[in-house]
Amino acid sequence: MRWLLLACLAVALVGCSTRLGRDGRSDTTVNARYLLKTEVDRIADTTRREIGDGLLLIADKLYKRNPREWKRAGLASREAAVDRLRQRVRHDWPELGGQRERLAAQQAFTETYAGDRVAALIFGLLTMVDAAFEHKDDFYVLDSLNEIKLYNAARNMEIAIWKLGHDRRTGGELFLLSNELDPANRNLSFEREFGRVIGLLDLMAQVVADRNGRTLSRVTQSVATAIFLPVGF
Repeated sequence: MRWLLLACLAVALVGCSTRLGRDGRSDTTVNARYLLKTEVDRIADTTRREIGDGLLLIADKLYKRNPREWKRAGLASREAAVDRLRQRVRHDWPELGGQRERLAAQQAFTETYAGDRVAALIFGLLTMVDAAFEHKDDFYVLDSLNEIKLYNAARNMEIAIWKLGHDRRTGGELFLLSNELDPANRNLSFEREFGRVIGLLDLMAQVVADRNGRTLSRVTQSVATAIFLPVGF
């Protein structure tokens, strides 16, 4: 019924919105698709894409500092490892035993995990974002989002930053190298990119709460003692 309604609306919009294509013929496809979206839908489209790109950029940075991780996965290159994350729905992830979201991300900081820790973390975070955006890449008038899912996803990014800088093996070695704090070679690019992703998720959560006519309750917690929050509920 929902798609029937969308189809009917599209037909109606095609009839009233036209433009000339390069061949001189009327081209209504783009206009009709655009008019099926509200301002919030267009914001959601862009935000969803930017967050995904940001997490893949973090994955690439982590692989640069931790090349042994993509080699553990038996892949040919860092680029192949990032592309596997980009096309995550097309791949099986047997090393994660079917785990997704917070359970997958937690594996990156588990002593007994023998797989690619970068993949576990970023796959977990990406699938959290997938769940927060209801597993959609394109949003239309009848689509809805939940501000709590988006808010929890943002908090999980904060927890991921803390874990990258603090969680260690029993021998004292960090599970994954990220920010470089050496004053002679300081690099906080991971924290900056995570901060951008967090800002986008928080903004989207507020936009959705406003559209839904609800107040977003912000719960303060210590990331040092927090665990990854559920998103796909």
